[in-house]
Amino acid sequence: MTPEQIVSVRNYLCNRLGTEAITIKPRKVSDSVEVYLNDEILGLLYVDDEDPNDVSYDLNISILQQDLDA
Repeated sequence: MTPEQIVSVRNYLCNRLGTEAITIKPRKVSDSVEVYLNDEILGLLYVDDEDPNDVSYDLNISILQQDLDA
């Protein structure tokens, strides 16, 4: 993802989730980034930009059973 895409997606997530505690960090691979909430990883965000006229983003969040039981 480009730095511009990261800023744009972060702004959207902060607005949509109602918090400024979202941080997005690049990964070694260029097709995704790590999304953090309050310094805890929330999930991975992938970009689908094969068609430059139809770019989309997919946020994958994993929730562990142990976190639900806590």
